[in-house]
Amino acid sequence: MTDEARRIGTMLAAARPQALAALLRYFRDLDLAEEAFQEACLRALRTWPQNGPPRDAAAWLIFVGRNVALDTVRRRAKQTELPPEEAFSDTEDAETAIAERMDGADYRDDVLRLLFICCHPGLPANQQIALALRIVSGLSVSQIARAFLVSEAAMEQRITRAKARIARVQGGEDGVPFEPPGPVERAERLGVVAAMVYLVFNEGYSAAGDATAARSPLCEEAIRLGRLLLRLFQAEPEIMGLTALMLLQHARAPARFDKEGTAILLDNQDRTLWNTAMIAEGLALLDKAMRHRRPGPYQVQAAIAALHARAATPGDTDWAQIDLLYGTLEILQPSPVVTLNRAVAISKLRGPEAALAMVEPLGDRLAGYFHYHGVRGALLMQLGRTREAREGFMTAISLATTAAEAAHIRSHLDGMT
Repeated sequence: MTDEARRIGTMLAAARPQALAALLRYFRDLDLAEEAFQEACLRALRTWPQNGPPRDAAAWLIFVGRNVALDTVRRRAKQTELPPEEAFSDTEDAETAIAERMDGADYRDDVLRLLFICCHPGLPANQQIALALRIVSGLSVSQIARAFLVSEAAMEQRITRAKARIARVQGGEDGVPFEPPGPVERAERLGVVAAMVYLVFNEGYSAAGDATAARSPLCEEAIRLGRLLLRLFQAEPEIMGLTALMLLQHARAPARFDKEGTAILLDNQDRTLWNTAMIAEGLALLDKAMRHRRPGPYQVQAAIAALHARAATPGDTDWAQIDLLYGTLEILQPSPVVTLNRAVAISKLRGPEAALAMVEPLGDRLAGYFHYHGVRGALLMQLGRTREAREGFMTAISLATTAAEAAHIRSHLDGMT
């Protein structure tokens, strides 16, 4: 892939949420909005390399997608039998109504509005998450299926059902409304929407290698959505914690990979490259959240990130406090992954043997998890159990989802020879 193709791919990925959300608001038809957006992307791939990309990629895609969708609406109208003359002779022009909707948007942010639609309580939770990942993040059905450990066919059916439920907006009481939710509904959906925003962020944050540049805008989009949620829910400490967490994590982005795209561990990062303004904003938000004295998982995770951010050197990191925070997180949000992360803190405090004692019981639940085998291999290597460490590293490589992950583990193997 050429640099120009990568740049265009990055622009299209970054513009997707805003463009698709606007098209959905205009036409109130999710399938139509998706088809129009995809056609606009195809036209961008044909014309941008020759003519150069536009200054505002999202606006270009919205404009082209709107015209594509209008053409589709016209074709559908021609294929539909006309009603009697008296039924429509005094009605307004349909395209005028569409134009008025485009110009008179009554919701502050199309993307957030799209998230509220995807996270409507009328949809089962698994459909909410799958739909938001497909529509907002732009993940393929196969990617989402792998994340949920189900077949592509099952995931396709899940997403199709969710979209069909949304499509019943005009025809039944059980349809998902497109109107902006009121204050009570917004509060009820806040937890699910916050989870979706963090999933969008993680999709960008977990990218590595060639995908880093293309997916990084998702982190920025998620942070933007977090800030918007803060304006809507100014006294909600968990939204403060969520936004602080994303800011503190994304602040390390310039130091997370070397020029070859290989991941750099936190202890080895050049901390002078961290974004100090972003860290300051995150720390201020976290301090404000903690004054509410209503702790939650996002606040605890942000507090862990803050301890790393405040440490001028790796040796200054307060691992004892990080251990306590992970212990709190195990109570608030029990997960083998949380325990795995806590084991890393334990290795800093009490050594690799104590950490390995925490890690080993997680094997059954995390057998297919790349980071489990990477952490376990590193602990075994520190204990001098070279053969077992090598086996753990080889398993981690087989489970790596990116070249950067595999390269990182191979560097451990190389260090053992």
